[in-house]
Amino acid sequence: MAKQKLLDDLFHDTLKDIYFAEKKILATLPKMAKAAQSADLKAAFEKHRTETEGHVARLEKVFGVIGKKPAGKTCAAIMGITEEGAEVMEDYKGSPALDAGLLAAAQSVEHYEISRYGTLRTWAGELGLNEAVTLLEATLKEEKVTDEALTQLAESAVNLAAEAA
Repeated sequence: MAKQKLLDDLFHDTLKDIYFAEKKILATLPKMAKAAQSADLKAAFEKHRTETEGHVARLEKVFGVIGKKPAGKTCAAIMGITEEGAEVMEDYKGSPALDAGLLAAAQSVEHYEISRYGTLRTWAGELGLNEAVTLLEATLKEEKVTDEALTQLAESAVNLAAEAA
């Protein structure tokens, strides 16, 4: 008889999901930075790559908190989101709308991450994993700040440039 899966199993599976996602994002951000036409957007992608390295390190600490080896599990959601970003890079290359599309793709990633980190933080609290709560909350806050910065960049420059051309 198969073992009934509990919240701690779901927490571990979701942790593997976001770990895979963060590693995929690390590989994708340099491509997005290279494709970006706006110096500010390029800088935002490069800054977030450095932050994402910190997110991976924090996730590895969370794996340690639960006594598990850091491992990823293919995340279909992030694969789809990054695929859409790749399509934008290809379909809008050289277009005034490229940066707006890249920024929208980046925000899709941020929204996914915000959802995952919020859920994991809540579950960690319910499981009494206080150190994990602190680590996940720190990353959640950074993801929200990045999302807000991307919104500001979209509204103050990138979308206007795409529209004005």
